[in-house]
Amino acid sequence: MRTLKGIHHVTATTSSAEKIYAFFTYVLGLRLVKKTVNQDDINTYHLFFADDAGNAGTDMTFFDFRGAAKAKRGTNEIYRTGLRVKDDASLFYWEKRFVHFKVPFEPIKTILGRKAIFFSDFDDQEYAIFSDEGIGGVPGGVPWKLGPVPDEFAIHSLGPIFIRVNDLTMMTNVLTKTYRMRLTQKENQYTLFEMAEGGNGGSVIIDHQMMMASAVPGFGTVHHVAFRVEDRDTLDEWRIFYNENHISNSGYVDRFYFESIYARPYPRVLFELATDGPGFIDDEETYQTLGETLALPPKFRNRKELILRVVRQFDTRRSHKVFKKEFF
Repeated sequence: MRTLKGIHHVTATTSSAEKIYAFFTYVLGLRLVKKTVNQDDINTYHLFFADDAGNAGTDMTFFDFRGAAKAKRGTNEIYRTGLRVKDDASLFYWEKRFVHFKVPFEPIKTILGRKAIFFSDFDDQEYAIFSDEGIGGVPGGVPWKLGPVPDEFAIHSLGPIFIRVNDLTMMTNVLTKTYRMRLTQKENQYTLFEMAEGGNGGSVIIDHQMMMASAVPGFGTVHHVAFRVEDRDTLDEWRIFYNENHISNSGYVDRFYFESIYARPYPRVLFELATDGPGFIDDEETYQTLGETLALPPKFRNRKELILRVVRQFDTRRSHKVFKKEFF
Protein backbone atom coordinates (compact mmCIF):
# COMPACT_ATOMS: atom_id res chain seq x y z
CA MET A 1 0.00 0.00 0.00
CA ARG A 2 1.02 3.61 -0.61
CA THR A 3 1.69 4.37 3.06
CA LEU A 4 4.41 6.10 5.09
CA LYS A 5 6.04 4.62 8.20
CA GLY A 6 7.53 7.81 9.69
CA ILE A 7 10.59 9.97 9.18
CA HIS A 8 13.48 8.18 7.45
CA HIS A 9 16.30 10.74 7.42
CA VAL A 10 17.10 14.42 7.07
CA THR A 11 19.88 15.67 4.81
CA ALA A 12 21.45 19.08 5.41
CA THR A 13 24.38 21.11 4.11
CA THR A 14 27.40 21.97 6.23
CA SER A 15 30.37 24.25 5.72
CA SER A 16 32.78 21.60 7.04
CA ALA A 17 32.63 17.80 7.03
CA GLU A 18 35.33 17.73 9.71
CA LYS A 19 33.53 20.13 12.05
CA ILE A 20 30.13 18.47 11.67
CA TYR A 21 31.77 15.10 12.39
CA ALA A 22 33.25 16.50 15.61
CA PHE A 23 29.96 18.16 16.61
CA PHE A 24 27.77 15.11 16.04
CA THR A 25 30.29 12.65 17.51
CA TYR A 26 31.64 14.45 20.56
CA VAL A 27 28.81 16.86 21.43
CA LEU A 28 25.59 15.17 20.27
CA GLY A 29 26.87 11.62 20.75
CA LEU A 30 25.51 10.22 17.50
CA ARG A 31 27.40 7.54 15.60
CA LEU A 32 28.88 8.12 12.16
CA VAL A 33 27.58 5.01 10.39
CA LYS A 34 28.68 5.84 6.85
CA LYS A 35 31.36 8.13 5.39
CA THR A 36 30.75 8.20 1.67
CA VAL A 37 30.33 10.74 -1.15
CA ASN A 38 27.35 12.44 -2.72
CA GLN A 39 26.34 10.01 -5.46
CA ASP A 40 25.54 12.94 -7.77
CA ASP A 41 28.76 14.87 -6.98
CA ILE A 42 31.79 12.79 -5.98
CA ASN A 43 33.68 15.93 -4.86
CA THR A 44 31.28 16.18 -1.91
CA TYR A 45 31.22 14.12 1.25
CA HIS A 46 27.99 12.51 2.40
CA LEU A 47 28.15 11.73 6.12
CA PHE A 48 25.43 9.69 7.87
CA PHE A 49 24.98 10.03 11.65
CA ALA A 50 22.53 7.67 13.31
CA ASP A 51 21.81 5.36 16.22
CA ASP A 52 23.97 2.41 17.24
CA ALA A 53 23.27 0.34 14.10
CA GLY A 54 22.10 2.98 11.62
CA ASN A 55 18.41 2.09 11.79
CA ALA A 56 15.98 3.89 9.47
CA GLY A 57 14.39 6.87 11.20
CA THR A 58 17.51 7.72 13.19
CA ASP A 59 19.92 9.33 10.75
CA MET A 60 20.79 12.89 9.88
CA THR A 61 23.14 13.26 6.93
CA PHE A 62 25.29 16.08 5.60
CA PHE A 63 26.75 17.31 2.31
CA ASP A 64 29.70 19.71 2.25
CA PHE A 65 29.27 21.27 -1.21
CA ARG A 66 32.38 23.17 -2.23
CA GLY A 67 31.89 26.89 -2.70
CA ALA A 68 28.44 26.95 -1.08
CA ALA A 69 27.42 30.25 0.50
CA LYS A 70 25.69 30.50 3.84
CA ALA A 71 21.93 29.96 3.67
CA LYS A 72 19.51 32.83 4.19
CA ARG A 73 16.54 32.00 6.36
CA GLY A 74 13.06 32.49 5.00
CA THR A 75 9.85 30.84 4.04
CA ASN A 76 9.24 27.70 1.96
CA GLU A 77 12.09 25.72 3.49
CA ILE A 78 12.71 22.81 5.83
CA TYR A 79 14.47 24.69 8.58
CA ARG A 80 14.73 22.76 11.85
CA THR A 81 15.47 19.08 12.51
CA GLY A 82 14.03 17.34 15.54
CA LEU A 83 15.90 14.72 17.56
CA ARG A 84 14.53 12.44 20.28
CA VAL A 85 15.44 11.50 23.85
CA LYS A 86 13.46 9.17 26.07
CA ASP A 87 12.21 11.54 28.80
CA ASP A 88 12.06 15.02 30.33
CA ALA A 89 15.02 14.34 32.64
CA SER A 90 17.18 13.97 29.52
CA LEU A 91 16.36 17.54 28.50
CA PHE A 92 17.83 18.85 31.76
CA TYR A 93 20.95 16.81 31.03
CA TRP A 94 21.20 18.41 27.58
CA GLU A 95 20.89 21.92 29.03
CA LYS A 96 23.98 21.20 31.15
CA ARG A 97 25.79 19.53 28.26
CA PHE A 98 25.17 22.50 25.97
CA VAL A 99 26.44 24.91 28.62
CA HIS A 100 29.58 22.80 28.98
CA PHE A 101 30.24 22.70 25.23
CA LYS A 102 29.15 26.33 24.67
CA VAL A 103 26.36 25.34 22.25
CA PRO A 104 23.75 28.09 21.67
CA PHE A 105 20.36 26.92 22.98
CA GLU A 106 17.03 28.14 24.30
CA PRO A 107 15.50 27.06 27.63
CA ILE A 108 13.20 24.04 27.66
CA LYS A 109 9.83 24.93 26.16
CA THR A 110 6.55 23.19 25.43
CA ILE A 111 5.40 23.19 21.82
CA LEU A 112 2.26 21.37 20.67
CA GLY A 113 2.17 19.57 24.00
CA ARG A 114 5.75 18.29 23.72
CA LYS A 115 8.79 19.46 25.68
CA ALA A 116 11.84 20.44 23.65
CA ILE A 117 15.13 22.33 23.58
CA PHE A 118 15.96 24.42 20.50
CA PHE A 119 19.67 24.75 19.67
CA SER A 120 22.03 25.43 16.77
CA ASP A 121 25.49 24.45 15.53
CA PHE A 122 28.49 26.40 14.20
CA ASP A 123 26.70 27.05 10.87
CA ASP A 124 23.51 28.24 12.62
CA GLN A 125 21.86 25.01 11.49
CA GLU A 126 18.74 24.69 13.66
CA TYR A 127 17.74 21.64 15.70
CA ALA A 128 15.40 20.65 18.52
CA ILE A 129 15.64 17.81 21.04
CA PHE A 130 12.19 16.47 21.94
CA SER A 131 11.29 14.39 24.98
CA ASP A 132 9.35 11.18 24.29
CA GLU A 133 7.87 11.19 27.80
CA GLY A 134 4.11 10.68 27.53
CA ILE A 135 4.35 10.59 23.73
CA GLY A 136 3.67 7.29 22.00
CA GLY A 137 3.91 6.64 18.30
CA VAL A 138 6.66 5.48 15.96
CA PRO A 139 9.25 3.51 17.97
CA GLY A 140 12.73 4.95 18.37
CA GLY A 141 16.20 3.56 17.84
CA VAL A 142 19.05 2.50 20.11
CA PRO A 143 21.56 5.07 21.48
CA TRP A 144 25.17 4.70 20.38
CA LYS A 145 26.38 2.25 23.02
CA LEU A 146 30.05 3.27 22.89
CA GLY A 147 29.47 7.02 22.54
CA PRO A 148 30.18 9.74 25.14
CA VAL A 149 26.56 10.41 26.19
CA PRO A 150 25.09 8.16 28.92
CA ASP A 151 22.51 5.81 27.38
CA GLU A 152 19.71 7.04 29.63
CA PHE A 153 20.03 10.59 28.25
CA ALA A 154 21.21 9.89 24.71
CA ILE A 155 19.63 10.93 21.42
CA HIS A 156 18.20 7.82 19.79
CA SER A 157 16.20 8.95 16.72
CA LEU A 158 14.92 11.77 14.60
CA GLY A 159 12.01 13.83 15.87
CA PRO A 160 9.54 16.33 14.39
CA ILE A 161 10.63 18.14 11.22
CA PHE A 162 9.88 21.87 10.93
CA ILE A 163 8.90 23.37 7.57
CA ARG A 164 8.25 27.11 7.18
CA VAL A 165 5.70 28.01 4.46
CA ASN A 166 3.77 31.01 3.22
CA ASP A 167 0.86 28.98 1.81
CA LEU A 168 -0.59 26.87 4.59
CA THR A 169 -3.56 25.73 2.52
CA MET A 170 -1.36 24.35 -0.22
CA MET A 171 0.99 22.56 2.18
CA THR A 172 -1.98 21.15 4.10
CA ASN A 173 -3.33 19.69 0.87
CA VAL A 174 0.07 18.22 0.02
CA LEU A 175 0.52 16.55 3.40
CA THR A 176 -3.04 15.30 3.83
CA LYS A 177 -4.05 14.45 0.26
CA THR A 178 -0.74 13.41 -1.31
CA TYR A 179 1.02 11.90 1.71
CA ARG A 180 -2.05 10.92 3.77
CA MET A 181 -0.87 12.59 6.94
CA ARG A 182 -3.31 13.63 9.66
CA LEU A 183 -3.72 17.22 10.84
CA THR A 184 -3.82 16.67 14.61
CA GLN A 185 -3.18 20.00 16.34
CA LYS A 186 -2.75 23.75 15.89
CA GLU A 187 -0.93 26.20 18.16
CA ASN A 188 -0.14 29.79 17.22
CA GLN A 189 1.70 29.67 13.88
CA TYR A 190 2.34 25.91 14.15
CA THR A 191 0.25 23.11 12.63
CA LEU A 192 1.09 19.51 13.52
CA PHE A 193 0.74 16.70 10.97
CA GLU A 194 1.34 13.04 11.83
CA MET A 195 1.89 9.89 9.79
CA ALA A 196 1.80 6.17 10.68
CA GLU A 197 1.65 5.75 14.48
CA GLY A 198 2.49 9.43 14.93
CA GLY A 199 4.44 10.71 17.90
CA ASN A 200 7.84 12.37 17.64
CA GLY A 201 9.07 9.90 15.01
CA GLY A 202 6.13 10.53 12.70
CA SER A 203 5.55 14.29 12.90
CA VAL A 204 5.90 17.29 10.63
CA ILE A 205 5.39 20.76 12.10
CA ILE A 206 4.38 23.48 9.64
CA ASP A 207 5.34 27.04 10.63
CA HIS A 208 3.07 29.45 8.75
CA GLN A 209 4.85 32.74 7.93
CA MET A 210 3.20 34.91 5.30
CA MET A 211 5.45 37.98 5.44
CA MET A 212 8.94 36.49 5.21
CA ALA A 213 11.02 36.50 2.05
CA SER A 214 11.78 33.16 0.44
CA ALA A 215 14.71 31.23 1.87
CA VAL A 216 17.99 31.02 -0.06
CA PRO A 217 19.67 27.57 0.16
CA GLY A 218 23.25 27.14 1.28
CA PHE A 219 25.22 25.70 4.15
CA GLY A 220 23.46 25.78 7.49
CA THR A 221 20.08 24.60 6.29
CA VAL A 222 18.24 21.41 5.35
CA HIS A 223 18.49 20.05 1.81
CA HIS A 224 15.60 17.56 2.04
CA VAL A 225 13.64 15.27 4.33
CA ALA A 226 12.90 11.61 3.61
CA PHE A 227 9.92 9.60 4.80
CA ARG A 228 10.01 5.84 5.36
CA VAL A 229 8.37 3.30 3.06
CA GLU A 230 8.50 -0.47 3.32
CA ASP A 231 10.14 -1.64 0.10
CA ARG A 232 10.65 -1.29 -3.66
CA ASP A 233 7.05 -2.33 -4.39
CA THR A 234 5.79 0.55 -2.27
CA LEU A 235 8.16 2.94 -4.04
CA ASP A 236 6.74 1.79 -7.38
CA GLU A 237 3.22 2.51 -6.15
CA TRP A 238 4.33 6.04 -5.24
CA ARG A 239 6.01 6.51 -8.63
CA ILE A 240 2.80 5.52 -10.40
CA PHE A 241 0.78 7.83 -8.14
CA TYR A 242 3.14 10.76 -8.78
CA ASN A 243 2.97 10.24 -12.53
CA GLU A 244 -0.81 9.82 -12.62
CA ASN A 245 -1.22 13.04 -10.65
CA HIS A 246 1.37 14.96 -12.71
CA ILE A 247 3.73 15.42 -9.77
CA SER A 248 7.24 15.84 -11.16
CA ASN A 249 9.59 13.26 -9.64
CA SER A 250 12.98 11.62 -10.01
CA GLY A 251 11.70 8.14 -10.74
CA TYR A 252 13.27 5.19 -8.98
CA VAL A 253 16.78 5.83 -7.58
CA ASP A 254 19.01 3.12 -6.09
CA ARG A 255 21.19 4.60 -3.31
CA PHE A 256 22.53 1.13 -2.38
CA TYR A 257 21.97 1.73 1.37
CA PHE A 258 18.28 2.34 0.58
CA GLU A 259 16.09 2.92 -2.47
CA SER A 260 14.39 6.25 -3.14
CA ILE A 261 12.19 8.55 -5.14
CA TYR A 262 12.25 12.38 -4.93
CA ALA A 263 9.56 14.99 -5.58
CA ARG A 264 8.72 18.66 -4.95
CA PRO A 265 4.92 18.71 -4.57
CA TYR A 266 5.24 22.06 -2.76
CA PRO A 267 7.49 24.78 -4.27
CA ARG A 268 11.13 24.68 -3.14
CA VAL A 269 10.58 21.86 -0.62
CA LEU A 270 12.16 18.52 -1.54
CA PHE A 271 10.62 15.31 -0.19
CA GLU A 272 12.24 11.91 -0.58
CA LEU A 273 10.63 8.54 0.03
CA ALA A 274 13.17 5.92 1.11
CA THR A 275 13.03 2.22 1.94
CA ASP A 276 14.04 0.92 5.37
CA GLY A 277 16.69 -1.37 3.88
CA PRO A 278 19.14 -2.73 2.97
CA GLY A 279 20.91 -0.53 5.57
CA PHE A 280 24.48 0.53 6.37
CA ILE A 281 26.07 -2.74 7.47
CA ASP A 282 27.32 -4.17 4.18
CA ASP A 283 30.20 -5.96 2.51
CA GLU A 284 32.59 -3.06 3.13
CA GLU A 285 32.03 -2.43 6.85
CA THR A 286 31.07 -4.48 9.87
CA TYR A 287 28.99 -3.21 12.80
CA GLN A 288 32.23 -2.53 14.70
CA THR A 289 33.81 -0.32 12.01
CA LEU A 290 30.84 1.61 10.61
CA GLY A 291 31.85 5.04 9.31
CA GLU A 292 35.58 4.58 9.86
CA THR A 293 36.75 4.52 6.23
CA LEU A 294 35.52 5.95 2.94
CA ALA A 295 32.77 3.58 1.80
CA LEU A 296 31.31 3.49 -1.69
CA PRO A 297 28.35 1.79 -3.37
CA PRO A 298 29.52 -0.87 -5.87
CA LYS A 299 28.99 1.34 -8.94
CA PHE A 300 31.62 3.80 -7.62
CA ARG A 301 34.26 1.37 -6.41
CA ASN A 302 36.19 1.28 -9.68
CA ARG A 303 36.72 5.04 -9.17
CA LYS A 304 37.83 4.84 -5.54
CA GLU A 305 41.41 6.00 -6.16
CA LEU A 306 40.13 9.08 -7.98
CA ILE A 307 37.58 9.82 -5.25
CA LEU A 308 40.24 9.51 -2.56
CA ARG A 309 42.26 12.16 -4.39
CA VAL A 310 39.41 14.67 -4.77
CA VAL A 311 37.88 14.54 -1.27
CA ARG A 312 39.71 15.80 1.79
CA GLN A 313 40.63 12.79 3.88
CA PHE A 314 40.09 13.04 7.63
CA ASP A 315 40.23 10.54 10.48
CA THR A 316 36.92 9.06 11.64
CA ARG A 317 38.29 5.96 13.38
CA ARG A 318 36.62 5.34 16.75
CA SER A 319 36.73 1.58 17.32
CA HIS A 320 40.18 1.92 18.94
CA LYS A 321 38.94 4.59 21.37
CA VAL A 322 37.12 4.31 24.67
CA PHE A 323 34.67 7.14 25.29
CA LYS A 324 34.09 7.96 28.93
CA LYS A 325 30.39 8.54 29.61
CA GLU A 326 30.02 12.22 30.46
CA PHE A 327 27.73 13.19 33.34
CA PHE A 328 27.01 16.82 34.21
